[in-house]
Amino acid sequence: MKINQQKLCSKRIKYVIRSAIEKDATELSQLRLQIDGETENLDRERGEAYIDVPGFQQMIKTDTENSRNLFLVALVDDQIVGFSRCEGVYLNRFSHKVEFGVCVLKAFWGYGIGKNLLKESIAWADSYGIKKITLSVLETNDKAVNLYRKFGFEIEGVLKKDKLLSDGNYYNTIVMGRFND
Repeated sequence: MKINQQKLCSKRIKYVIRSAIEKDATELSQLRLQIDGETENLDRERGEAYIDVPGFQQMIKTDTENSRNLFLVALVDDQIVGFSRCEGVYLNRFSHKVEFGVCVLKAFWGYGIGKNLLKESIAWADSYGIKKITLSVLETNDKAVNLYRKFGFEIEGVLKKDKLLSDGNYYNTIVMGRFND
């Protein structure tokens, strides 16, 4: 699915949120690799589950054609600095929900980019009759948990000792959901 482009401004930077297009694939492949190496808040370490350019091209094509998927990018000065995806399940019993994920380059944290990717995704989901958005977040990512709560997400459960981080310790994953009755 596609959305209309949004122009935003925060803390003296201007950025655009729009649907991903096929020509973004090269930049997205490199960006995901970089972001995975900047934080342990995501599931992957740098280089794990690598998605090459054809992989991103196929993902963008699939997400554009399917009404239960949404792939957004955030650009500053025509450079992609973050992206988000909502991915639906096509089994009838799960057709009411999508799973949300987001990542932003560390240099652009604090500008509201992740928040606005989330807002656009929620607006899209609400307008297309999606009843539930789910996500997972590392228990130590307090900023993200608080942001999700502000947007109506509830904690549905905790996956104990779910992730092993570089400090050698296990951490819990919080499973959250937002319901649109």
